[in-house]
Amino acid sequence: MFEVKCIVAIVERGKADKIVNRAKMAGATGATIVYGRGTGESEIIKFLNIHIEASKEIIIILTKIDKYRPIFDAIIEAGRLKEPGTGIIFTVPVTNLVGLHHREMFEE
Repeated sequence: MFEVKCIVAIVERGKADKIVNRAKMAGATGATIVYGRGTGESEIIKFLNIHIEASKEIIIILTKIDKYRPIFDAIIEAGRLKEPGTGIIFTVPVTNLVGLHHREMFEE
């Protein structure tokens, strides 16, 4: 059995396609992009007096646990995620995976 890690990045609207392209160059075989809206914007404005766009794109990538790091790093670089207000990224271990039709990409 193989171990899978899920990379989740929440970025500014309009940035996901560029970020996913960089992730693919780093080894990602695909991604899912969903749209969302952040709720912390009014709190940031109160405390830091900066505007952060409420519309977000959420990038979800599944990868083998031993291959995730270059993809993770490419997303950080492409999305400039170390800069304040550009987004966040985190990983989640995946268990009970069902329905992945491209499982052979994980079974090398």
